[in-house]
Amino acid sequence: MYASLSTYLLLGFVPILAILLLAFGKLLCHWNRTPVNGHGSAVLITGCDSGFGYELARCLDGKGFMVFAGCLFPEGMGAQSLTAQCTNHLKILKLDVTSDEDVQQAKRIVKENLPEKGLWGVVNNAGISDWAEIEWSTIEDFRHMVDINLFGCIRTTVAFLPLVRAAKGRMVFVSSIFSFFNCLNMGSYSVSKRGLEAFADCLRVEMASFGVKVSIIQPGNFGQATNIVKMKTQSDIWAKFDDEQKQMFNPDYAKLAIEYFVSTCKTGFTNADKVINAMVHAVTAPSPKKRYLVVAALDRIFFQLYPILPTVLTDSVFSLSSMYDKRKEMLYVK
Repeated sequence: MYASLSTYLLLGFVPILAILLLAFGKLLCHWNRTPVNGHGSAVLITGCDSGFGYELARCLDGKGFMVFAGCLFPEGMGAQSLTAQCTNHLKILKLDVTSDEDVQQAKRIVKENLPEKGLWGVVNNAGISDWAEIEWSTIEDFRHMVDINLFGCIRTTVAFLPLVRAAKGRMVFVSSIFSFFNCLNMGSYSVSKRGLEAFADCLRVEMASFGVKVSIIQPGNFGQATNIVKMKTQSDIWAKFDDEQKQMFNPDYAKLAIEYFVSTCKTGFTNADKVINAMVHAVTAPSPKKRYLVVAALDRIFFQLYPILPTVLTDSVFSLSSMYDKRKEMLYVK
């Protein structure tokens, strides 16, 4: 016997209705949940000497969190400024994320001073930036970048994860658009951030069973807002070359690369507000995002599409730049 048309319609309608009810239930749950109250909870932030970490420490302190502000220079101007501007709930920690000793000492201090609700979150913010052609970089350049941006985060995360898991809290990682955007001169930085995101993605899947939420922040061009960008001179680049490289590379191109890099940085954001807002949402929202892409409105569609485009298209993006043509003409000594 053949089923009637009404039966087919009913069979098709039931799963659609179920999906809609499920979506409505999640939305209703989201509406009824309030942001996390910071009072009685602690957050550890790495890299608070300046930039994103400094601003986030001030912000979360103002929201009632006990903030453990990890600083590379605990007696430096950044740490002193935080102490002066924040409440007595903010505690400065000496924290070099490349040092096992520093991380373990910080963990002991955090455990001894935890408020009643425990360690709600860790924001892995400490990091450095640098730029150079891959052939201009040494193995030590790559090692230094990865040691801080990737292994520093892993070292800190593994140490503090049991405390965050106990609170069913948050792990937040500051990455970059360069984790997926294959830009000229950003090889070592991209390697470190792509590795960081792979680690965070794996951690998110594992921690879902324990109620711990993991978020990744992907800032765009915030060089002016953070002063993280390392400025170089033509002589800085040239001094690292050995005799073979000095015969191979054109010093005039090094000057052009510097000018291009500096001009690009000047087109970015001048304050860190958008990134700080994303960080705060990741720490306090009932349902934080897995990724926060923080770029200019006009760039958003491009960067959202970039990771899913075929490689032949993403590579061709650079052929549209006048800088790319000049690079081909000038990079090597003729």
